[in-house]
Amino acid sequence: MGSDAPGTSGHSAGPQPAPQRSRRSRKRRNLPGTSPGTLVVDPEAPRPVLHVLAFGPDGVDEAAPRTVAELAALRGRRPVTWVNVDGLGDAAVLEQLGAEFGLHRLALEDVVNTHQRAKLERYEGHHFLVLRMADGDGASGLGTEQLGLFFGPGFVLTFQERAGDCFDPVRQRVRGGQGRIRASGADYLAYALLDSVIDAYFPVVEAAGERLELLEDDVLAGRARDLLPRIHGIRRDLLVMRRALWPLREAVSLLQREEEAAVTPETRVHLRDVYDHVINLLDMLENLREIAAGLMELHLTAVSKRMNEVMQVLTVISTIFMPLTFIVGVYGMNFDPDSSPWNMPELRWRWGYPFAIAVMVGTVVAMLLFFRRRGWLGSGSGTFGARREGDRRHGA
Repeated sequence: MGSDAPGTSGHSAGPQPAPQRSRRSRKRRNLPGTSPGTLVVDPEAPRPVLHVLAFGPDGVDEAAPRTVAELAALRGRRPVTWVNVDGLGDAAVLEQLGAEFGLHRLALEDVVNTHQRAKLERYEGHHFLVLRMADGDGASGLGTEQLGLFFGPGFVLTFQERAGDCFDPVRQRVRGGQGRIRASGADYLAYALLDSVIDAYFPVVEAAGERLELLEDDVLAGRARDLLPRIHGIRRDLLVMRRALWPLREAVSLLQREEEAAVTPETRVHLRDVYDHVINLLDMLENLREIAAGLMELHLTAVSKRMNEVMQVLTVISTIFMPLTFIVGVYGMNFDPDSSPWNMPELRWRWGYPFAIAVMVGTVVAMLLFFRRRGWLGSGSGTFGARREGDRRHGA
């Protein structure tokens, strides 16, 4: 991972709204047959808010211009200008930004259509990278947010769906002159932003792993009744991250093999490290998905086993009462002992009733002893919790 711990807060210029975690529709808003490059924004999306960091070896200029015209006046004062845009709800502002930096309209169309998979596109004068940022901490559900990143000679543009990101460590490095970021070009800043997005996935994946460990204890102990939806929720989060990271692997691979002057050889070396991080994350996700699948099977097996134990008890009870029902049924027959000496003569015996009760009690005791000897009752049947405790004691 990078040298800075990933953060999740927004810009330091003011308070940021809480991230939206509701499931939003991802259908395309462009009608079939629409001219390529047409920008159709989501009417519910927030209006764009601009934030500029212009820097070089000699210093940093930071501003929050309200219009693209004010941004144009700031451009060119420093070797590198980073413009971050929070919100995609104004097509006019996006078109003005595209005209100012010479962005291709097809790339701008991909920016406003926030269902894109990770990819890298090369255009004349700039590169366009689409990726997804983790939206959540992995402890209570997860979503992703699309990030559109443009970089070219002397500029980097980042387009986010809403405020709040993981770029604060990069901003602190730029402001404080830490590392070599202020002495490098726009390609190194693009790498730093990409590395920050990838690093932000690690705590989310680790939190999902911790949730699985807690669920494993609950499954083995049978302490909760809502285990199935909780396991399914974790599997869904893992699938969301896999969908975000799997295509990003190819995009980062293409970027690190970029031979144009837009990406310096030293930046390509750092991009190889980012590629390794993506592969590491994918391996972690695959392992956790296998654990989650096994945990679901274990839960279903435990439920089936508990049901079998209940059926076993009911079967034993029914089996015990079968001979008792037979005995009381025999003595419930209407035979007259006065008509024949063979018609249940014990009905006139002084100890007939105590004898019948003793026979039934003896039958119950004999059957219980037989069931226990065969291992159908008692500790011989075992439970998941007892077996797990035995494994711990024996170091299994």
